Amino acid sequence: MGWTMRLVTAALLLGLVTMMTGNEDENDPCIYETLSDEDAVLCKGLEVYYPEVGNIACAFIPDCNNFRQKITHWHEPIVKFPGALDGATYILVMVDPDAPSRSEPTKKFWRHWLVSDIKGLDMKKGKIQGQELSYYQPPSPPPKTGFHRYQFFVYLQEGRVISLLHKENKTRGYWKMDKFLNRFHLKEPEASTQFMTQNQQDSPRLQNTGGGDSESKNK
Repeated sequence: MGWTMRLVTAALLLGLVTMMTGNEDENDPCIYETLSDEDAVLCKGLEVYYPEVGNIACAFIPDCNNFRQKITHWHEPIVKFPGALDGATYILVMVDPDAPSRSEPTKKFWRHWLVSDIKGLDMKKGKIQGQELSYYQPPSPPPKTGFHRYQFFVYLQEGRVISLLHKENKTRGYWKMDKFLNRFHLKEPEASTQFMTQNQQDSPRLQNTGGGDSESKNK
């Protein structure tokens, strides 16, 4: 095949791919929505990666591809702090301030993950290795409780020995996060972010097709 024919073929293929991609974009419900300005205030320097969805920091978990159900089963995310200092150690906190709902958060701050003694070099790479004081618990917002914020905070440890009190270990809910931070003189976080999601049953797409109602009846 001559060069002219190859160029023509390549141009045709490119045009076909562009047409197909354009049609998919128009009909694709997988939209990554960013948080409102009010909620985005917390988004400072952290990246949070889950399988399939990628970096979801400062955004909603998309209402497509069953992502809002899958996140309840995925393992812990990759949390990167590019601004971490190589010689420092850090504490990572993940909480839900909207338990059981944002309108009545009587069980805040639900502690989803707490890790201390993370080396700065690992924090840069997203390797959360250290003392796991509360093992990772995936986001699982109950049905009909609206969107929940899942917040991540990174604090500079500075040689402190971090631990939970016996009564704190009894439950993840009702956690007095402010008292925990004050106990170890942890002030402003070095970095933070959050994402939001809701129960898969509350998906507008499922509600429109009647799927949400049928799922609710089966559970």
